[in-house]
Amino acid sequence: MAEKGRNTGEGYVLLAPALVVMGLALAAPLLLMAVTSLKDQSGIGFARGWTLDQYALVLGRASYRLLFARSVLISAVVTLVTVALAYPLAYFVAFHARHKFIWLVALTIPFWTSYLLRVFAWKIILGYGGVINSGLMRLHLIDQPLSFLLYNPFAVVVTLAHAWAAFAILPIYVSLEKIDRSLLEAASDLGDGALRRFARITLPLSLPGVIGAAILIFVPTTGDFVTPELVGGTQGTMIANIIEAQFNGVGNWPLGAALSLVSMAMVAVIAGLFVAAARAAARAAR
Repeated sequence: MAEKGRNTGEGYVLLAPALVVMGLALAAPLLLMAVTSLKDQSGIGFARGWTLDQYALVLGRASYRLLFARSVLISAVVTLVTVALAYPLAYFVAFHARHKFIWLVALTIPFWTSYLLRVFAWKIILGYGGVINSGLMRLHLIDQPLSFLLYNPFAVVVTLAHAWAAFAILPIYVSLEKIDRSLLEAASDLGDGALRRFARITLPLSLPGVIGAAILIFVPTTGDFVTPELVGGTQGTMIANIIEAQFNGVGNWPLGAALSLVSMAMVAVIAGLFVAAARAAARAAR
């Protein structure tokens, strides 16, 4: 018992630095935001007393509900597109590539540059006089530049899918790499074809990586405001743009804090439901 107690104490000592950092960098700002959301803005300061008016405004205004729904929809599409494109790449590297390390490095090369630069690059590519429109016009496939490529949800989805691709490829690759190849050989010996082996063995065993990749993409993209600001236009505005405007533009910190907390709660609930549904589907597949 004494040895166990000493080991527990040493464990807490080792965890102490991480707990302090999490408390100062995560818990304290969230607590401060929660306190701020219960105030009213009065000039450059806060009014006395406490109120839930900010939450009533957030939940009661139709425009905010529309932005929440649009943000979730765009993030869900980005997650679906990114995972769908990342899975074949991860599968190829895990099962067929010879020099896996070189492939993994090559897949992450675009992400060595700044996130902001990559967004600007897509703005140039999708622009009215950008690479796509110029190329199609030189090939005489179109007479006028395509206007639907930029400043809409489509541009936001394309840019975010590229920006977060590596965060989908790597978790899926790790899950695929851990699969025991003898299971696939046994299924083949029992007469299963390639498609049936994939559906019965590869896909279910790689679901943890798929779930992890989906969460890693869905959660941060819902709160992204840089990409919608640069390539989304008015049609691609997301809730994070309104939050940023409340803090830095309008100066209404209580409303910005309430919007942030409601958005976090919404994302947490959706992510929890997704994980529960994915686990239930995995159990059913087994």
